[in-house]
Amino acid sequence: MSLTLYFLRHGQTECSRNNSFCGSIDSELTPEGLEMAKAFADAYNSTHWTAIFCSPMRRTMETAKPLYQTIAMEPQLRDGLKEIDYGKWEEKTPEVISREYHDDYIRWSADPAWNAPNGGEMAVTIASRAMQVIEEIKQNYSSGNILVVSHKATIRIILCNLLGIDVGRFRFRLGCPVGSISIVEFTSHGPLLKALADRTHLDERLRNLPGT
Repeated sequence: MSLTLYFLRHGQTECSRNNSFCGSIDSELTPEGLEMAKAFADAYNSTHWTAIFCSPMRRTMETAKPLYQTIAMEPQLRDGLKEIDYGKWEEKTPEVISREYHDDYIRWSADPAWNAPNGGEMAVTIASRAMQVIEEIKQNYSSGNILVVSHKATIRIILCNLLGIDVGRFRFRLGCPVGSISIVEFTSHGPLLKALADRTHLDERLRNLPGT
């Protein structure tokens, strides 16, 4: 049996519903976000899970909770799985940021790998801390199904690293809507993407909610 990582993005929050940046803010799930978490647990509780790794933010913990309570497996919390810190951009929409921090926003949009939001983190910083968690998982588990509950930017940055995609393109190469699951299997040839941003475990109403 190979090692397979399931990357689950947390459910809907007010920020994701309003398309505003939410990184270090410890937001909670909306009622619909809680429904997404339960839908994931209902669909995946029969999977034989080896371990659960989770960002310690409230929105990720709330997303993981229905599953880990059902299967009686405590999540292992890792700061490396936290979302990118958006600094002064937190809770602001792209339109507001473009107006208030125009030149910095243009630079960040062109290459977020080496340009940070004002007072925030570069994508290469996220890659460094998040990939330490992935390496820890690979060292401690040679096989099995590992659930990794994290955030939009962080998951996409991890996937870019695993798949050989320029980290600076993470915002434009991979989708990661709320409540979605992406699956990577480690084969003899390296990481193999088995699913990207899958949301078939959500009903049509949840899949079509506004926001990202």
